[in-house]
Amino acid sequence: MRRRKPRTLFRLLCIALGMTAVALVIYWPAVRPLVPSEKWRFGQRSYDVALIKNPRTAAEKIVNRAKMEARRHVSYDAAYVSIPYPNGDVPTDRGACTDVIVRALRNAGCDLQRLIYEDKKRNADRYPKYAVNRADYNIDHRRVPNHIAFLRRHGLPLPTDTTGEAARTWKPGDLVYWKLPVNGDHCGVLSNDLNSDGLPLVIHNLGGARQEDCLTSWRIVGHYRYPAEN
Repeated sequence: MRRRKPRTLFRLLCIALGMTAVALVIYWPAVRPLVPSEKWRFGQRSYDVALIKNPRTAAEKIVNRAKMEARRHVSYDAAYVSIPYPNGDVPTDRGACTDVIVRALRNAGCDLQRLIYEDKKRNADRYPKYAVNRADYNIDHRRVPNHIAFLRRHGLPLPTDTTGEAARTWKPGDLVYWKLPVNGDHCGVLSNDLNSDGLPLVIHNLGGARQEDCLTSWRIVGHYRYPAEN
């Protein structure tokens, strides 16, 4: 059996190290240990998380509940969990990106668990197909594609562009959906706090709940307002 030449082994080692570095850049936010600070920021400026005083509108209530996820440093955990129905929830110290939205909307009187579950039972053909495609109130509302399928028909679809006149459509309490590198899905709630360009910060959970200046960090595939009149 022929031995590999040292130069060939060196090239293979360089390729392996390169692939490892790329994987760390892409996935580090989702696997890093939770940092116990509201001001922690991965590669960009950090921000405090201040609640809206005396929230009155649905949008303000949505923002405040989303901010509570960041203030409590909710850890990332997208595992399947059996939960009650309706108004069921996974343990409050953990959750996925979709749980930020689910909890925020409930603060405005909208139970996305019930809404998506019942809508999927009536309109299964409108939703993405999964390995087990029957309606499941334990998980359907915790899947980004299901959010988008529901909001396209029952929410208010808004521009996904963040420049020009479209920039004015991004309001506190709106919901944003992204496509991450390597085809991952992600989502968050728009804050009332703005960056230096006047765009909202986003409360989301990717390796830990936090508020960040990340609206344009990934490819935006959805921008919705729910309820539409909030």
